[in-house]
Amino acid sequence: METKWNLLPVCSKEAENLDIILACDGAASVGQVGHDVAVKLTKEQQGARMCCLSAVAAESKPHVGIAQKTRRLIVINGCANKCASVILQKLNIEPSYEIVIAKEGVDKIPTLDFDPQDVERIASKIAADVAKLPERKVAGVN
Repeated sequence: METKWNLLPVCSKEAENLDIILACDGAASVGQVGHDVAVKLTKEQQGARMCCLSAVAAESKPHVGIAQKTRRLIVINGCANKCASVILQKLNIEPSYEIVIAKEGVDKIPTLDFDPQDVERIASKIAADVAKLPERKVAGVN
C-alpha cells in the first residue's frame, strides 16, 4: 500500500503568501513544545509553514530569503536564550511575532517529554495573535 504524504507548499516559491514559522527545537521540554507547536500550526493553519531555523542560522541564501520575504514571520523561542530571535537579529530580519515557550507556563526541564495540552494551548494562542497582525511590508514584494 502506497503512503499518501501531505505535501507542504514550497516555501522558497511561495513565501510571500505564507506565514513562515521558525521554531526552537532544543533538547529540553520547552524546545520540544516549540517544535510541536510549529508542526501543529503548519498542519492546521491555512498558509502557515515551518521553515528550517538551522538553515537560516547557517545563512543558506534561499532560507534567509524566505525569512526576508514571507507574509508574516513567526518566531517560537523555547527559553530565555531566545536563540531563534538572536539568529534573526544577527541577519537584521525583523519577525512579525515572537513568543517564548518558557514564559507561557511551561518549565524548562532536561527532558524530551512534554504535556500535549501545552502544545494545544500555545498553538491556539499563536494562531489567534497572528490572525490580528497585518502582513509585513517587504521592499520589492508588497
